[in-house]
Amino acid sequence: MADYTISVINGDGIGPEVVAEGLKALHAVGALCGHRFATREYLAGGAAIDAKGDPLPADTVKGVLDSHALLFGAIGGPKWESMPHHLKPEAGLLRLRKALGAFANLRPAVVYDELAGASSIKPEILKGTDIMVVRELTGGIYFGPGGITGDGANRVGINTEVYSQPEIERIGHVAFQTARLRRKKVCSVDKANVLVSSQLWREVMIEIAKQYPDVTLSHMYVDNCAMQLIRDPRQFDVIVTTNIFGDILSDEASQLTGSIGMLASASVGGPVGFFEPIHGSAPDIAGQGKANPLATISTVALLLRYGLKLEREAALVEAAIRRVLASGKRTADIRQEGLPVLGTVAMGEAVLAELKRA
Repeated sequence: MADYTISVINGDGIGPEVVAEGLKALHAVGALCGHRFATREYLAGGAAIDAKGDPLPADTVKGVLDSHALLFGAIGGPKWESMPHHLKPEAGLLRLRKALGAFANLRPAVVYDELAGASSIKPEILKGTDIMVVRELTGGIYFGPGGITGDGANRVGINTEVYSQPEIERIGHVAFQTARLRRKKVCSVDKANVLVSSQLWREVMIEIAKQYPDVTLSHMYVDNCAMQLIRDPRQFDVIVTTNIFGDILSDEASQLTGSIGMLASASVGGPVGFFEPIHGSAPDIAGQGKANPLATISTVALLLRYGLKLEREAALVEAAIRRVLASGKRTADIRQEGLPVLGTVAMGEAVLAELKRA
């Protein structure tokens, strides 16, 4: 029996609700496969601001670094929007990513056959879509030099896109290695016709591709990629791109799946993997038991696969989700006429029941 220590940051809004269901799935698959998962809770985001006046307390970073993986809920909300920039919940999230060295964000967007009708895109365009967005996570415009200068009407806001060759190389290798386990296609997305940083990005990707002769590399401008994701999503296998472009494109890709409440993510590259659903804190439905927990349960599968190297266990969780969807169970965000709509806990329990049957 293997033992693992999992750090847990419930966060704000719907975070605690969906994380609770994710942890049920984690412990269920542990019992099934002979693993014990010890969980330790830490604060970040708005909850940490309220308790400690800091969106990322030092003991949170220390605790997470002393664990095998981090399961993260969601942070932020209107309550903290007026805070100074360095004290906003999102500032704590950026600091946490940097502290963990989690430079590669893997965001799968898979269209389940059962949910092809839940998207606003025609089912015949969507069916068979299986995309992995590899987003650079600790560089680019979110971390480059910037600030607000000047006074009054002369104020200027500045954010600077900065990428070094080593930063591009390491995310490029993650993308090509990921593609080798899939359909062996990488599409590098940039804005090389306008941005100097993107020119370097493209040059480095071309050089890296020479080390992976079995993988096909293509290039696409980000505006065209945004259009192609809607026009013909099945053309994509692995998309590798910068921090800001990956942030936007992966949220767009979520709508192919029917709901942002279906998408998980894994942030890897450092000593401890960071695993979170991408849907945010959804303060408008927090505490109402309406949130879709499937993104968090899918995130648990990524934690098992990429954080703990437990492939069989990850596959069991994913298979349980598929069986629940095949049985017709839905949450409000993916509702379909004539099918039962479940709340957060009921959907989590449905996955749990399928895991126990396994």
